[in-house]
Amino acid sequence: MPKLATVLGIILILLGLIAYFGLSAESVTALIPTFFGIPFLILGLLGQKENLRKHTMHAAAALAVIGFLGTVRGLFQFISILGGTQVERSDAVTVQAIMSVLCLLFVILAVKSFIDARKAQKASA
Repeated sequence: MPKLATVLGIILILLGLIAYFGLSAESVTALIPTFFGIPFLILGLLGQKENLRKHTMHAAAALAVIGFLGTVRGLFQFISILGGTQVERSDAVTVQAIMSVLCLLFVILAVKSFIDARKAQKASA
């Protein structure tokens, strides 16, 4: 999981930078993925240490839930774009949808990892 958190952090940082500098430098809100990516990167790097792994990965999972909840509206708007609906700032909606999916996937994988770790712990006890 720490490697996944690190990779997710890098992807979100790049997504925010591309959104801001490549799509619309009009608003600092385009950097929101970057603002989420930096803590993911830090948590992933800290999670490489065995004694910090449990706490950092739980924090990363909580951050992913927050990221998903904050961007899920963009995911629904993106789905309506695919259906032919016109929306304002479709680039921003696309970036929100990407962040939403990435955060949701991280939460799913984190929960699976936590369950697997608990089962492994019970099996060894």
